[in-house]
Parts: sequence; C-alpha cells; structure tokens
Amino acid sequence: MDSEKQAQPTAVAEKPIDNANNTEQDEAAMAEVGKVQVFKRNFGFWTILGLTASMMCTWEGVFFANATAMLNGGPSTLVYGFIYAFLGAAATALSLGEMASMYPTSGGQYHWCAMLAPPGQQAFLSWITGWIATIGWIANTAAGAFFAATMIQGIILTDNANYDYQRWHGTLLMWAVLLVVFLINSVGTKLLALVEGFIFVLHLSAFLAILIPLVYFSPHGSAKDVFGSFVDNAGWSSDGLSWFIGFSLSANLPLIGYDGPAHMAEEVRNASTVVPWCMISTVLLNGLLGWAIVIAYSFCIVPTIDDALTSPTGYDFIEVFYNAMGKAGTAGMTAVLIVLMWLATVGFLATASRQTWAFARDRGLPFSNYFAHVNKTLSLPLRSLVLCSVIPCLIALINIGSTAAFNAIVSLTEAGLFLSYLIPIILIMIKKIKGEEVHYGPWKLGKVGVFVNGFSAVFLTISVFFSFFPPAIPVTAVTMNWSVAVFGGFLILGLIWYAIVGRHHYSGPIVERPLLITEEPKS
Repeated sequence: MDSEKQAQPTAVAEKPIDNANNTEQDEAAMAEVGKVQVFKRNFGFWTILGLTASMMCTWEGVFFANATAMLNGGPSTLVYGFIYAFLGAAATALSLGEMASMYPTSGGQYHWCAMLAPPGQQAFLSWITGWIATIGWIANTAAGAFFAATMIQGIILTDNANYDYQRWHGTLLMWAVLLVVFLINSVGTKLLALVEGFIFVLHLSAFLAILIPLVYFSPHGSAKDVFGSFVDNAGWSSDGLSWFIGFSLSANLPLIGYDGPAHMAEEVRNASTVVPWCMISTVLLNGLLGWAIVIAYSFCIVPTIDDALTSPTGYDFIEVFYNAMGKAGTAGMTAVLIVLMWLATVGFLATASRQTWAFARDRGLPFSNYFAHVNKTLSLPLRSLVLCSVIPCLIALINIGSTAAFNAIVSLTEAGLFLSYLIPIILIMIKKIKGEEVHYGPWKLGKVGVFVNGFSAVFLTISVFFSFFPPAIPVTAVTMNWSVAVFGGFLILGLIWYAIVGRHHYSGPIVERPLLITEEPKS
C-alpha cells in the first residue's frame, strides 16, 4: 500500500483504550496494521464461539430455509446439497481463517483485500468488498428479524384459524424484534459476552428438545424417498439445474455468517489464533448438528410434503410439527425456534455494526466521520449500531407490499457475503500460485492452502450464480427472485457514490498509528 497516503491520521481515529485484557499478540497485531485499540477485549474462545454458533443457527435454519430444495428435487436435494454446502463452508472458513490470523481487524474481508491486492487495485477492490459485505450483513439482520416475526404469525395462525394474516402485521413484529435486539446490543452490551454462554447452551440443548419429539412422533418416509428419489416440482426441464437452484437457496443459508468472529476480532483476546479456530469450529459444530436435522426432517416431511409446501403459515416445518405434536406441541417447538432466531439476530446486528463501523473508520461510507464514532460510555459504535437497526426497519416496509420483493432482500445475504468472501480468497490464491510473499499469521494452512482456496472459490462462484435464480417456473412478479435487481441497485448506487466522492477519500484502511515493520516470510 502507499504508505505515505495511508499514514495520514484519520479525523475519526479514537484514542487508545486502557484495556487490561490486551495480550502481547493483540498489541502486535494492531501495531502491524496501524490500528488503535478502541474496544475492550471481552471475548475469549468459548464466548465468541457461543456468539457465532448461535448466530449461524444452522440446525434451526434447516427448518425455515428448506422450501426451495423441497420444490427442486425434494429431500435428496436438501440431503446432498447440505453435504456440498458443508464442504464449501469448511473450505471457505479455513481460507478466511488464514487471512483473519494475518490481519485480525474488524474490517475483515475489505481489509484483507487491501493488504493482498496488487498495487493500483488495492483501493477499489478493498472498497467494493467492504461495500458488498456491509450490504450482506445488514440484509442478514433484516432476514433474521423477518424469520422471527413471520414465525410468530405462523404460530398465531396455527392456534387461531380465524386470524386474518396480514403482511403489515409481520412488519410491526419485525420492528419489535429489532427494538429488543438493539437494546441488547446497546444498553445491554456489557452483558453480551456473558449472555452468549447461556445462548450457546440453549442452542445445543434445544437441538435435542426439537430432534427427539420430531423423530419419535412424526410419520416417516422410506430411505428411498429421502436418498434415492428426485422430484422436480418447480417446473425446470433440467434436473441438474433444479438441484443447483435448490442447493443454493436452501442448503447454503443455514451455513452462512462464519466470518462473524473476524468482525469482532478487535474485541477478542488472542484474536490472531482464537478467531480462526472459532470460525472453523463453528462450521464443524453447526454442520454436524445441521446434518442430523437434515436427515431427520427429510424422513419426517416425506409423508405430508404436498400439504407442508402449501401451508398457509408460509413454513412447511410448522405443518410437519403439527402432524407430529398437535397444536400445543407445534406452538412450543416453534416458539423455541423463534427465541433462537431472535437471539441469532442479536449476533447479526453486532456483526453488522462492527463491519459498518470499521468501514466508516476507513472512510468507505457516506458520512464516515459520523458513523466511525465510538461511544466511550458503552465502548461500542453506537451510531453504526443505530444505522444497522434503522435500515432493516426501512427494509421491513417492503414486506407490506410484497413478500416476494422482501425475499429478494433475504437473498442479498448470500450474494453479498459470499462475494465478499470470494474476492480476498482469489487474491491470496493468486499470490500463492505466483510464489509471492505472504505475511502469514500464527494460524495458516500450509501447502494445502492453495487447493483449499481453489475449492472454496469454485463453491462460492456457483453459489452466488444460482442464488439469483427464481425458485420455480413459470416466473411471475410474485415468484420472481428480485435479488439480482436489488443487489444490482445497491451496487450501482455505491459505485456512483464512489466515483463522485468516495475515491477521493477512500484509499484503503487508514493507518492510525506507526506501523510495526516486520520481515514478511516467503510463502
């Protein structure tokens, strides 16, 4: 990077915080990237693992994200698609973990791009990565609130068949969810690290509380129905195309968000080793739990799949629960999922606000000086937290007019986050192939790294491409996947701002303190 340009002190840089929780490793890491410590390091391995594992909510996500797979092939798409999604997530987490060990800052992907991109391309590649990552995490916050709110409506409808289901009811419930999530992340922030331990235990214990009655009381299909049959109810002429659409829109969503620890890195002790281990541990743990739910749920949905897919609640799993447990059991089991989804949204907002704050700190957003401020009393980026709460509230208004349009916002999570993973992975893979110097951290992949990076890059490219497809044909205004239009709109708006204003202010991560110069080992 151009050290003279980057060495200018930023107007939004904060004074270092007196933090007894800092370690020598953390101090060295911050010095190497020229950043000032402004947060307290309240998180260790288990607390940040609890935050990330519950935030990904993988086994819970299988229930409310499987419908597209059931249309496009049935249970076999979900079963085999989840295997592929798990392998891709593991390869991607390994790749991101290596870079998080090199540069453990809250900027995450966009910071890594700036450090790895060729001269002359650093600023733009870093900015575009930061922009789409910010979009992805804010969209993820909106998606979490949407799932929690609409599942509440589903319980009400199950309990009261006379309930007049209105989309604006869902919007009001989304606002209520976001209000509670904001309060926990702001005035309750000092308890967040402690509460995450409880949330982690709840995440694990609720898994058994849902799995056991589901398997015991539900009617079951045959192994052939689950593993050996493929039914295309979506109308596509190609089974292969149908499978990829079902995999991308259903199997990937439960396994997304493992970059969360990277954006919390400046609040984690021994971040250069803890963050990578947390990222891959989260994928392994949640992947195993998710796989168990995939198998169990696939056997349970087969006998009533047609009724489940046409459930007036909008969620097929509520119909499956009802057939297994009746009205009261359905309400109880769904309530558990609502609570866990609500708590996951706490993590979504925490991560989105840190990503937004870090990007504003480096002048990558409009009004960066304002949103880069850190509240000293609460020791958190309160203004970025407010922004990342208000935007999902505005997005929630879309649900009043069209559920299909809002589902496009949900799809932004996958497109935004996966693209933000893909760009730095390609950059580090190119450096490895060319034999260029790479400044590795204490956690690295070694000789197999380039192959892991390559598999991840292929997986991410396929996933992003098919995430823009509609779930079924014929395509109408209701069934259309509007994510490509919404994503394109956000991207174009960002590029216009960057071309007119941003490129004059953003030149990559800003150096706030003298760099600690170390000799970079050869890769």
